Amino acid sequence: MPRLRELQLGFAAALLDGDAGGFDRHIRASGLSGARRLQVYRHNTLLGLTGALEAVYPVVRRLVGEEFFRYAAAQYIARHPSRSGDLHEFGEHFPLFLQSFPPTAELVYLPDVARLEWAYHQVFHAARHPPLDLTTLAQIPAERQGELHFQLHPAACLLESAFPILRIWQVNQDDDTGDPPVDLAEGGVQLLIIRHENLDIEFQALADGEFSLLHALAGNSDFTTACEQAMAAQPTLDLPACFHRHVLQGVLVDFFLPNC
Repeated sequence: MPRLRELQLGFAAALLDGDAGGFDRHIRASGLSGARRLQVYRHNTLLGLTGALEAVYPVVRRLVGEEFFRYAAAQYIARHPSRSGDLHEFGEHFPLFLQSFPPTAELVYLPDVARLEWAYHQVFHAARHPPLDLTTLAQIPAERQGELHFQLHPAACLLESAFPILRIWQVNQDDDTGDPPVDLAEGGVQLLIIRHENLDIEFQALADGEFSLLHALAGNSDFTTACEQAMAAQPTLDLPACFHRHVLQGVLVDFFLPNC
């Protein structure tokens, strides 16, 4: 008799990987055969995972149509079966999947729209965090301030695209007021996506220097390096005002000094 773990792994493989491997012999028939019961479970699992993708990627679904989305979802699920008991974690690789999925090759903007939707999903479900401790920050000696490393709020995300993905997202909302079609020639965007304390999610379009500053800090660069990159990207940037603004609105929530 297989151990419990072996049974669990075999059942998961039969459902998610499509490899029954004779697992149905471990299922007691009662009205339905083991193979038929597995088929029912597999169908319900596919429906559940497809529904999870539809919930995260409603704009992608609207852009490609329901029938095609479900076809793409089935292909994605077969290649990237869920490995977590939390459905909120399912779908992370869908943008990358769309990027290499031959039927969507001509929809060059679609993977980035999916990235925007995944970022929105992550920000929505991210943990809360207290604001930056300004009193403690003010106690850092001036000669060491350039060594500081800052942490972005867990509910803040940076996203860059060569396409006007925010406009595409906006005109595909249920409450859209009939804006004109999006022209891909409008150009790209650099976005900050952040959830505020009232749980509203805001999209902020960032200038080059502002995006470079936050991107460098998010990548664990020290404050001096991040400032240098910001000024290289946008020499006219008002750096103190930019930094102050993102502290006040809660984008930056923690800091540390590396050990000497």
